[in-house]
Amino acid sequence: MLVSFSGSGTPAADCSGRSRRDLLRIGSLGLGGLCGLNLPLLLQARAEAADPAFLKDRSVVVLFLAGGASHIETFHPNMDQPAPYRSVNGEVKTRVPGLTLGGDFPLLAKQADTLTAVRSFTHTINDHERAINHVLTGGTDIPGLGRQGFGIGGAYARIRGANHPRTGLPTYALLTAPHADGQYAKELVRVVGASRGGSLGSGSNPFVPGGSGSASANMKLNLPLRRLEDRRALLRELDAARRSDPAFDAGQAYDPYEQQAVELITGAAARAFDLSSEPAKLAERYDTRMFQIGKKVFQPSILGQQLLLARRLVEAGCGFVTVQSAGWDMHADGNNPGIEAGMRMLGPTVDKALSAFLEDLAQRGLLSKTLVIVTGDFGRTPAINARGGRDHWARLSTLALFGGGIPGGRVIGSTDPKAGEPASDPVTPRNLLSAVLHTVFDVSKVRVIRGLPTDLTRTLETRPGPLLGG
Repeated sequence: MLVSFSGSGTPAADCSGRSRRDLLRIGSLGLGGLCGLNLPLLLQARAEAADPAFLKDRSVVVLFLAGGASHIETFHPNMDQPAPYRSVNGEVKTRVPGLTLGGDFPLLAKQADTLTAVRSFTHTINDHERAINHVLTGGTDIPGLGRQGFGIGGAYARIRGANHPRTGLPTYALLTAPHADGQYAKELVRVVGASRGGSLGSGSNPFVPGGSGSASANMKLNLPLRRLEDRRALLRELDAARRSDPAFDAGQAYDPYEQQAVELITGAAARAFDLSSEPAKLAERYDTRMFQIGKKVFQPSILGQQLLLARRLVEAGCGFVTVQSAGWDMHADGNNPGIEAGMRMLGPTVDKALSAFLEDLAQRGLLSKTLVIVTGDFGRTPAINARGGRDHWARLSTLALFGGGIPGGRVIGSTDPKAGEPASDPVTPRNLLSAVLHTVFDVSKVRVIRGLPTDLTRTLETRPGPLLGG
């Protein structure tokens, strides 16, 4: 029986424990009754208990708009300015004075009281791969070359621990989907690479379920449950006999790891991946398969299913989830649509899926405990090019926050009239990383944890700026 996890989403090759780093064969630990289970880093689960003193009851979900979503057509329509410095698809008003959204987001506009629109998010990198590295590492990869730094989710996993102490569920997950369109496939590879554990070690890499949007194949129990129980019973008898030995060392007991293994494949952790258990009406609310996305090759969007899975993972104890959405590189060229057509395609997709996600979290009492971040590589040029697209523009980038216990109904920062430069309160990827760490941890207590890498402890000194309302 194999249950495989990896930082790349590739199943382990065999049961030896040597074919994939970060995989442990439970049988090699003396758990002969569960021989054949491959599980991720169970021995790295934190020893402090399920709720260490530094850990707040908060989770993070990042919706990453790969390709670089236009800041103008999303959270800063700029409609009091003439074309081309305003949203080509108009705007939709919200109940919050001074806060409007691009015209493709009427459902999200209804939830503006939970939204912080950051209109002064800025960095300096206009290249896709380097910008994705820079943003998703919270600025710890300064040039974005993939040779330094660590993902924001990697920092979370390094501090909290690679796995949930009780269930064994990975605490950091990356949800992607295979793309038929070649341009979109490039964006997926870039996001996976930038979500790395990096200098924090492979134990801080994300768990990447199978690329179809459902991880059920990776979580499937391929051994009859009765046979598994028989093996557990035998293991308990052997363990009891071993404990009766005067030479028994309590420090070598394996029960917690056995329980993690079994819970991971039979308990709440495994059930988190079973989307079929959701009520039909709720699943329909999330469903985005009616939207066809692509440029050269089109396919139904499963963004809604990915966000539904993200909610289930958060409920099961996965504290940091990144969801990739591709196609936001709207140059109006051979590989990409123009800004108007592109937004008409992807805007309603995100509007439906994200609004369903936020409503679902709120109804379950989870929105105040879940920081939802929407960002991307960078923003788009204030002026529209001759083909009807907007080009790369990092000086103002897309960023919005929902929930997480931070004040909502806010606009942070202002821009020049053309929406091309920050005019006040600049926010950087470093500020974003700091905001995340302050949201999920008591940073003053994290600072005294022994053994944290120096580059991570230095990061804890960065302030979140205006993001958390303080």
